[in-house]
Amino acid sequence: MTKKKAKKNPRVATDRLHLWLMLVLTFSTGVIDAVGYLGLDRVFTGNMTGNVVLLGMAFAGGADLPILRPALALVFFMVGAALAGRVLRKGPEGWSGRTSSTLLTVTLGLTALAVYVALVDVHAAEILGSITTSVLATAMGIQAATAKRLKVAEITTVVVTSTITGLASDSRLAGGRSPFWARRFSAIALIMAGAVVGALTLKVDLWLGIAVSALLSGVVTLAGHLRHRADRRSATAENAKETALR
Repeated sequence: MTKKKAKKNPRVATDRLHLWLMLVLTFSTGVIDAVGYLGLDRVFTGNMTGNVVLLGMAFAGGADLPILRPALALVFFMVGAALAGRVLRKGPEGWSGRTSSTLLTVTLGLTALAVYVALVDVHAAEILGSITTSVLATAMGIQAATAKRLKVAEITTVVVTSTITGLASDSRLAGGRSPFWARRFSAIALIMAGAVVGALTLKVDLWLGIAVSALLSGVVTLAGHLRHRADRRSATAENAKETALR
């Protein structure tokens, strides 16, 4: 009698899936930052380092540099991060229902904003453009805080300066062993690719880049939530099995 071969679990490990999902959000951030900087008066709505530098140069008398929108983006990014931090603080480590809710908020916010930008000429008045960049920054703050809570090593989804530093300083050229080089390189490449896509969407219209990011956020939210539910069912079944064997 031939023995049946045990079926291998075809699922990607949860940690690996989380890495992939955060890389998708990193790409999405590149799209949003390109839309903000090129389409909304040179404002970074994901990379706050850029806004801080812009504000510093503007305060020093930099010619034609914006002040209001980068300042609002900085404030609202912090508001979004604070709100997400409060929601996630009482939840468990890793992905939870609270993680799904914060990322769903990002998805719905970006979707609503894409519709708003498609219907309203946000360049017609200063206040309309400022509302757009402030909402984008709030969404990115929520996303960044959620990514931080998931603790995927070397992936923040909104900034790659530390990632570039780690890639170079830990490389074999620097005498290191190049840990996490693949994910570090992927994060850098994806945020750049996202910026390319974001710039290209502006050739169609401003709303398109926001809609692309909303779609990506929705895919990440759905995939992460489905895996969370599957893992929870598996854990419940395993606990029930152990209890029955006692």
